Amino acid sequence: MSSNASGTPKDKDKSKEKKTDRDLDLANSVRGVWLVKVPKYISDRWEKAAANTEVGKLRIKKVNGAKPEVNFTLSDTVCAPLSGLSEMDKMELIRNSSTYQEIPKEHKFRVSSIAAQTLGVFSHTLGDPENSVVDKLSVEGKVVQRAECCPNNSSLYAAIKKEALTKAGEPKRMVKQLDKHVTTSFKPVANHATNLAHERQKKAEGKKMRDDKDKVQEILFALYEKHQYYNIKDLATETRQPMAYLKQILKEVCNYSVKPPHRNMWELKPEYRHYKPEGEDDEEMKKKKARNESSSDSD
Repeated sequence: MSSNASGTPKDKDKSKEKKTDRDLDLANSVRGVWLVKVPKYISDRWEKAAANTEVGKLRIKKVNGAKPEVNFTLSDTVCAPLSGLSEMDKMELIRNSSTYQEIPKEHKFRVSSIAAQTLGVFSHTLGDPENSVVDKLSVEGKVVQRAECCPNNSSLYAAIKKEALTKAGEPKRMVKQLDKHVTTSFKPVANHATNLAHERQKKAEGKKMRDDKDKVQEILFALYEKHQYYNIKDLATETRQPMAYLKQILKEVCNYSVKPPHRNMWELKPEYRHYKPEGEDDEEMKKKKARNESSSDSD
């Protein structure tokens, strides 16, 4: 039994579809085109030029027994210097072998033959998959002549080359000395406005003087008639006494709480209170109830 090494007919159809999934338009394959190399500064200006505008004119002069003389003249709009560019953009153009200055208007083609080569120009037009339009490949022509666009000797071309040589070696980032400080940035401050305001307030209030001990105690007792617990900062604000002096008086008439829920707070000692502390009524009720229960058991 022999095997079919070439594959099934379906495989052949699939391979044929893969090879012929895109057509090539050969309508302009017989058209002759020129392959011309132009300087970078010209190609940049052509890219920036508006669509459907004249960028230059080509003059061909035939000479008997010699190669034709080809001269190319750029339009005035293309040759004009570029405006509205920053220093960074200008430097970028120079680094890319281009320029923002006015470029030479007159150029000459150096024509050479391509007898040993076969070159062509192709174009690719994108399709629209939504409308079932596929990409299109076309042959725009066959290269019949090669040329190089060279500027005529002029002062403009010399200035472009001089600029390229002098600017190419400059670093992208440079250190620049400022004549005056930049006002938009933050500056170091010896003393902030909040600190100055606090100092002015302290001077306006003056230095706190010690009052008589009995007078301070009267103020404290009056405060504790309103609230049971106080923070020492609040007491210092209300009594207007130095902190160290106030602590001495508080140790005599108050207890300092170190347990929650009134941690770091001051409360009057029991002998100075005119109220019962929280939970004291509950303790009295418990003791009274216990005494009643013991008396009933004895009966």
